[in-house]
This record gives sequence, C-alpha cells and structure tokens, in this order.
Amino acid sequence: MAPYVLAIDQGTTSTRASLFRADTSVAAFAQAEFPQYFPADGEVEHEPEDLWRTTVECCRGAMAKAGASAKDIVAIGITNQRETTLLWDRATGRAVHRAIVWQDRRTAAHCARLKAAGHEAAFAAKTGLLLDPYFSGTKLSWLLDCAPNVRDRAERGELAFGTVDTYLLWRLTGGKVHATDATNASRTLLFDIHRGCWDDALLALLGVPKPVLPQVLDSSAAFGVTDPKLFGGAIAIHGIAGDQQAALIGQACFTPGMVKSTYGTGCFALINTGRTPVASKNRLVTTVAYQLGGERAYALEGSIFIAGAAVQWLRDSLHVVRSAEETGALAPEADPTQEIVLVPAFVGLGAPYWRPDVRGALFGLTRATGPRELAQAALESVCFQTVDLLAAMRADWHDAASALTTLRVDGGMANSDWTMQRLADLVGCTVDRPRVRETTALGAAYLAGLHAGFFPEPDRFSEHWQLERRFTPQMDADSRERKLAGWTSAMRRLLS
Repeated sequence: MAPYVLAIDQGTTSTRASLFRADTSVAAFAQAEFPQYFPADGEVEHEPEDLWRTTVECCRGAMAKAGASAKDIVAIGITNQRETTLLWDRATGRAVHRAIVWQDRRTAAHCARLKAAGHEAAFAAKTGLLLDPYFSGTKLSWLLDCAPNVRDRAERGELAFGTVDTYLLWRLTGGKVHATDATNASRTLLFDIHRGCWDDALLALLGVPKPVLPQVLDSSAAFGVTDPKLFGGAIAIHGIAGDQQAALIGQACFTPGMVKSTYGTGCFALINTGRTPVASKNRLVTTVAYQLGGERAYALEGSIFIAGAAVQWLRDSLHVVRSAEETGALAPEADPTQEIVLVPAFVGLGAPYWRPDVRGALFGLTRATGPRELAQAALESVCFQTVDLLAAMRADWHDAASALTTLRVDGGMANSDWTMQRLADLVGCTVDRPRVRETTALGAAYLAGLHAGFFPEPDRFSEHWQLERRFTPQMDADSRERKLAGWTSAMRRLLS
C-alpha cells in the first residue's frame, strides 16, 4: 500500500496540505495564506481562485518536500471552512461572485425577516441550527439574487452550489463530481439532520432551487479521483468533513461525552452526543459529528466567531505586537490591578448569544493600559467565551455535567502555554493538548485512510492519540470568580 494519505485543510486565512504516515506522524507539510476581502462593515469574502490556487500549490509543495508522487498517496481527505458559500457555472467553473465567508453578516436582515415570520422553530427542528447569517442557506439566497439571470440559470441546472469542500472536490475531479458529506450539509440550513436529506420545505422558504445542490455522502466514502494532470497521476478522494468535525475526529472524540475545542480564527467547541441528536435549549446548535457506514453521530456545538482573530487585530490593526506569539509573553506581565475586558464582537456574537448586530468593546481602560494588558485581555476573551459555551453544554445535556471534566484542545492558540493555563483556570477543568497539533488535518486524513484501509476502525485509531501536556486549574476561587464577574458585567453592558 502507498505510504501516505494527503490531507487538504482549507481554512479561513490559509490553505494547508499534510502528508500523513500510517502512524499518524506528518511526513511533509505546506501552507499558503491568501487575501481577505471586506467590501463593507460585516462583509467578508474570498476569491474562489485563491482557494483553488493555494490548494494545488500546497499539495504539490508537500509532495515535493516528501519526494512523493501520486502513486505514493493512497487517498486524499478534504477538510474546510464550513459555511463559506460558493455558486459557480458548471460549464466554465467560473463563480458568479466571490465566496461569501462564514463570518459574513450581510444576510442578518433576511434572517430577521424569517424569524419574524415564525420560521425559526421549523429550521431548528429539522437542521439543529438557528436562523443566523453564519450558516450557508441565506448566503446562497443572496448569491442567487446577486446579479440578473443568476436565479434563472440555477433553476435550469446550469449552476452548482457548494461549501468549500464541494468546490474543491469539483475542481480536483475536473468537474466530474458535485458532492459533499453529511457534516458540511448539516451547516447549510437546508439539510434535515434526522432524515439525512435535503428538505423541500426549507428549500422553498429560502428560495433555493434543488438542481444547484450537491449529492450528500458519508464522511468516509468514494468521492472520485483527481484529474491526473494535477499531481502526475490520479489519486482517490476518500474523505470529507467540515473543519470542526474533522478536529473532533482527529482528537479521537468518538465516545459520547468527549469534547474538543479548536482555537483558530474562531473557536469551536463540540461535544459528541452519540447516535441521538440533542436539541439545545441554550442556543447551541445540533450538528452531524460524522457519518460512517450510513450511520450519523451527532454533536452539540458552540461557535465563537473571534478567537485568534483578536490577536490578529492586535497585530495588524493596532500594531501592538509584531507577531501573534508575542501575546503569550506579554500577557503574564500585565498589571494585575487592571481588569481590562475585551469583548471581540468584531462581526457580532456567536453562541450562546447569537447577536449579529453588536460590535466589539473594551472595558476598564486606564491611562496606564498598554500592550501587556491588551494582550492579556485578547487571550482571556477567548477563555471567557469558552466558559459560556461549556456552561450551555452542561445545561443542555444531562450527561455533559459529569463528562465535561476534560477539554481536548487544538488550533494555533493552543500552542500558547499561558493561554491554555488561563483556559484551565477559568473553565475549571483539565485541558489536554495532544502531541499532534494538526488535528483538523489528521481528522480529514483519517476519514480518507479509513475508507482506503490505511487506518483502522475508530476504537483502534483512538489508541494513536497521545498527550503532549496537561493543564490543570491553578487559580484560586476568589480570583476566578472576580474575573468571571468582570466578563459577565461587560457582556451585560454590551448587550443592554
């Protein structure tokens, strides 16, 4: 059998490609950033060709570093920024508009109208989601009306809709395969997560013609093969999952009650609830965790829109730091007498608030506030938001109260020891950081390798997970309560 699985991890600010060996170690890695476009307040776009170009570049780059050819790769797995929405011409591959990114809030008014008409309960019951611009459905509605004749062409079957996985799959296969997996489908507001199919009533409410929709397959399945011209030979594509579900898989959270939290551009915490979907009463979302052999596992998810992006804001907009890594060194030096609280609602608030209309705020500024205090506030803001998510999970699912004693973490911010210790202090539970940090890519690789017989079944794959460092709560109870009270006060003032 070929020695590698190739994982494509197409994220919000960069694309990565990793070649994994059978022991889950990484043989080679390549990464490329691409531009972000902000046409107006609350609007975020990507150029589809940038997503495609960097994907091909990174795959070729990783293969070159490992000295690997197409015949050395048993399969490809794809993981992606999930709700980002594209609509393109089936004949030419040309998108009708730039991709509308998951952070984009331009459809807030559309969501508000649907809520006012009393439709949110129907969407929640079938999809597990709330009516929020975050999800793909209203983005697709906007694209269908973004220019003359787009909707007519969609109804004639000339156009194809997809989240980023679907778009990359279509391009990788030379336009031969228009498909997605159940995890990505479950983020669209169009997919019934109980029946496992597109829902006609929801399509009608959002004005989406059925001919634009991709086929929905298992997360580990035969998705087609690459155009041989791309990588010097055809390579099978055997795995697809949205990035947060892929991280759940890469963290080996296959047992109900296991929870992971990924700290990238945003932060996303998922708890595996097993074969039965749990309806949230605390404004979390219910989502498909993965689908294997036609059987779906579900998760409760809390989505934070701004995590690592708060550090990027300090670096790129305020020029407080020259690199993201500097914040971890500055934060411990902050003046302990200053209680600076940052609520990073730059594009609104996600779970459990779901307020697309609010914007960020800093509380407690003094004349002495400087880079150290701002760095601490940015890192702590992510921890505070995680506290809110885990509290909602405990309230929603009776098994979570006893299960939520350990949080498995990954993503770029997880590399900061100071941040992970402060996270353990504030959430009040153990935080485990794995030896393999690229868990999102590993999850995609696992799904592809599972279908190819390269990786074992989930229970045996879980044995590969290895702890790198464990963080246990060290902060005294009074300090923890004081800090949490400061966050609660800041949120109350912002939302009032």
